[in-house]
Amino acid sequence: MMNNNKVITLCGSRKFSKQFKEVEIELARKGFTVLRPIFGDDLEITKEEALLFGKAHFRKIELADELFIIDVDRYIGESTLKEIDFAKSLGKNISYYSEQFI
Repeated sequence: MMNNNKVITLCGSRKFSKQFKEVEIELARKGFTVLRPIFGDDLEITKEEALLFGKAHFRKIELADELFIIDVDRYIGESTLKEIDFAKSLGKNISYYSEQFI
């Protein structure tokens, strides 16, 4: 295992929950600290919780050294585009699943 202090925040569509888990494990095995949005296949949340979780996720983007976008088949939804724009405004590095996990 490598020792790495880099923080990586995962972003992408909820429909790619399987890929989120795979990438999270792979990056953690390489020694990265991995942050991700709160969601799960069976998780039901209220509108208020969704807003709270969304704000928390943008904070995770602020904390990150890099964003890793889970864009299976290059799919990027509207929410993820907003996250990418926010990360770019902060000067964050951005990597894409479609460029590394084909």
